[in-house]
Amino acid sequence: MTLDATIRAVQAKIGVTVDGNPGPQTWTAIHRAIVGEQPAPTGTKTLADERSERNIVTLLAEVQPLARTLIESAAAIGIAIKVISGTRTYEEQNALYEQGRTKPGRIVTNARGGYSNHNFGVAFDIGVFEGGRYLDESPAYKAVGALGMKLGLEWGGNWKTIQDEPHFQLRPAWARNLSERDMLAQLRARRERGLSAFA
Repeated sequence: MTLDATIRAVQAKIGVTVDGNPGPQTWTAIHRAIVGEQPAPTGTKTLADERSERNIVTLLAEVQPLARTLIESAAAIGIAIKVISGTRTYEEQNALYEQGRTKPGRIVTNARGGYSNHNFGVAFDIGVFEGGRYLDESPAYKAVGALGMKLGLEWGGNWKTIQDEPHFQLRPAWARNLSERDMLAQLRARRERGLSAFA
């Protein structure tokens, strides 16, 4: 069976458009079929290190397998990455926003609590590592960005105003045609009503 035929079979089984072009639902189904729903049990060999796994499990179930697959895809082309940030509370986001403003450090975000996709479990940040050393800047971020987009993730390196190469997020299907601002407003409203981002 060819890869195209396999992807089409998975798409038919999960009830999405059968076009041979895998998006987030297809990749999630493939990942779940291979490694299961839950994180690998302690002691099981996995490419996601302990720090990455701690951050991945804070994400919504729809995003978790994509984060793990991104780590595996990067490793397959010789790039070591870790998930260094996952879901943040509004309070954690506000503290991060204050950095470089009213607190020491450099400015790392322009988003207050409730105005970041990290607050809703749909976004994560990665770091590129070389020989165990974190690389703040590297051409490898662009390569990982391409891998993430192939998985159906949005990549912060493509943003027009502020580029954020370590950032990846999964846009819910209902938000496909919304601006980032409108999507965040809907995510806040959904949270207030007790709904998941993907409900």
